[in-house]
Amino acid sequence: MAAAGKPVTAQYFYRIKWGFQDEFIELFDRNHWPLLRAQQESGRLLDVRAYEPRFHGDGRGDWTYEVTITYRDWAAMEEHTDPEIVARLYPDADKLKREEQRRFELVEAHWDTVLEEHELPK
Repeated sequence: MAAAGKPVTAQYFYRIKWGFQDEFIELFDRNHWPLLRAQQESGRLLDVRAYEPRFHGDGRGDWTYEVTITYRDWAAMEEHTDPEIVARLYPDADKLKREEQRRFELVEAHWDTVLEEHELPK
């Protein structure tokens, strides 16, 4: 288990409905990435990266978009996004709610994986 005060890395996997990947990414980039970036600037998040498989025909249908976030520590992971950040970035709360609802309508499956680093022998 990760020691208190040490960074925690988690992967967030999404399987997007066929044909809607571009719309999902557009909504993610417009509405979710600015929240993550603001939290990175505040120090809650240490690193944020997003990935897509290069090829869609590799035989695996489990995920089509993945975000890896490294949190400052366990306490930071357990926190929620500061409502003040949301209000500052998105004064039209109803529009944000509609667009986030739409983003998740495009998701067939979603799961999170918290990673425990395995220290390799020297």
